[in-house]
Amino acid sequence: MDYYKILNINKSASEEEVKKAFRKLAHKYHPDKGGGDDKKFKEINEAYQVLSNKEKRQQYDQFGRVFSGQGGPAGAGGFNPFDSAQAGPFGEVKFDFGGGGDFGDISDIFDAFFEGMGVKQKRRTYHRGADIQIIQEITLEESFRGVEKNLNYRTAVKCEKCDGLGNDPKAGFDQCAVCGGRGEIKEAVRSFFGNFVQVKQCRQCFGVGQIPKKICETCKGSGKIMGERKIKIEIRPGISDGQIIKIKGAGEAGEKGTAEGDLYIRIKIKPHPVFRRQGDDLIIKKEANIIDLLLEKKIEIPTISGNRLKTEIPAGFDLKNNLKISGEGMPHFGSYGRGDLIVELTIKTPKKLNAKAKKIIEDLEKEID
Repeated sequence: MDYYKILNINKSASEEEVKKAFRKLAHKYHPDKGGGDDKKFKEINEAYQVLSNKEKRQQYDQFGRVFSGQGGPAGAGGFNPFDSAQAGPFGEVKFDFGGGGDFGDISDIFDAFFEGMGVKQKRRTYHRGADIQIIQEITLEESFRGVEKNLNYRTAVKCEKCDGLGNDPKAGFDQCAVCGGRGEIKEAVRSFFGNFVQVKQCRQCFGVGQIPKKICETCKGSGKIMGERKIKIEIRPGISDGQIIKIKGAGEAGEKGTAEGDLYIRIKIKPHPVFRRQGDDLIIKKEANIIDLLLEKKIEIPTISGNRLKTEIPAGFDLKNNLKISGEGMPHFGSYGRGDLIVELTIKTPKKLNAKAKKIIEDLEKEID
């Protein structure tokens, strides 16, 4: 029995389309009408009860063909995921998707199915500590030279009282009374695959089979407490904005003495008032006096290292281009050499010229021509 075919709709039909199709067919086949069909009407009603309910429709689409409310198959083959269906007073099928049935959680059903084939659940494994990410702000000069930083941050740290175990090992352990020390229990589960005996991890001892006689009073059995960690990191020359440094084992403490997580430090470089970084090159804006350019005088340019370079503007230099000073940029991270210093020149012109100055410039113009 295909509910979509019964209502003459596609699987992608909307809720409104489902309702419209049902009303049309129910009006046509209602048994109280002349030419009505009781059997056909029940099929239409059954299809509508499922497809008009979002949850039931999803279950139907997932499991395919269903069984009728009388317990027999509506068509050859298939199985019935709606085993808790009940027939209503007018022959309609009512499905109980609540948690009050015998089946339990659907994930437990599949666990039971595979465990019935000899596949058992794993015993509990304790998780390593979570990773942590923090942001460390530095200056462009610190990025240029490299720097050491002391970091203080709060996180879950190993409990020193119990050495991260969560209990006093000297006090010993008792055998788990629930599972008898096996670490697992067996439960009978009824499902649409059949009846199975499910082997599950013991919830009392979490699959260990033993219960500590004395829980650590400081960490309450978790093996970790909130505390402060202090570490020193080395930031190498040339590091970029947004680059991440990984410190292994500097994250949160793990469960029951397992490995710590890692610390990820994201570098944030503060904006610089003079230089702008572009890859490993540095860009600087420099205002030059037009007279100095014409007389080919050297101009003074600051560098990230703190030095001040004096450089000449070559004769015939096109001011549309930038001036490049090789090897005065940022160090190549983890390698040798440096980027370049790019000078963006702007020309400073006199605000006002007297007659003598104008005459000199006019003579210069003739000389250039």
